Amino acid sequence: MRAALLSFVMLSAIVVCGLGIYAADAANNHQAVDGYGVTAALR
Repeated sequence: MRAALLSFVMLSAIVVCGLGIYAADAANNHQAVDGYGVTAALR
């Protein structure tokens, strides 16, 4: 049970951080850098 809760919290944090990167990209009209090349691959 503890491992499932930890996994859920970690995945939630990753999703929230990812949404923050893309929201900052859209709000400021510049290309955000996520360190993994995902935003560069989408353009």
